[in-house]
Amino acid sequence: MDAAAERRFRDFVAARSPALMRLAFLLTGGDQHAAEDLLQSALARTVARWRAVEEPEAYVRQVMYRQQVSLWRRVAGSRETAVAHLPDGAVGDGTHAVDVRLLVRRALARLTPRQRAVLVLRYFEDLSEAEAAAVLGCSVGTVRSTAHRSLAKLRALAPELAEPYDVIGEASV
Repeated sequence: MDAAAERRFRDFVAARSPALMRLAFLLTGGDQHAAEDLLQSALARTVARWRAVEEPEAYVRQVMYRQQVSLWRRVAGSRETAVAHLPDGAVGDGTHAVDVRLLVRRALARLTPRQRAVLVLRYFEDLSEAEAAAVLGCSVGTVRSTAHRSLAKLRALAPELAEPYDVIGEASV
């Protein structure tokens, strides 16, 4: 590569690396190190063909997409394992957890701000009654009674949450 081509490549990398890094970050599922590796290998492939590349950014993006898809295929293929016996029933696909999360979010939105704060502090932040009272600037008794009333209201707003669920997340029969 001559000096002018090397300068153009360096200028391209300096100007477009932040945008390309964001793409790599998204392609790798938010893994910073994997994103850096993906971008670095894409740039290495690009510099090898720099003279023939007409649209450098499009070329690098295409290389990153293809490398990541190849990685996904290799990883997906390696996750399969042979088992002696097939499972008796269907296995949940994980969408139930999303449904429950959305149900809880909608029910929490219908509580008062104080009720929501008490439940979040007590059960999501896992604070004790005394710690929650200190955060809210009220008595332990107020936290205790508000939590009791809030849970009752939450159960009334989302009775589906009271159903027992088995290990794979489907309602037990």
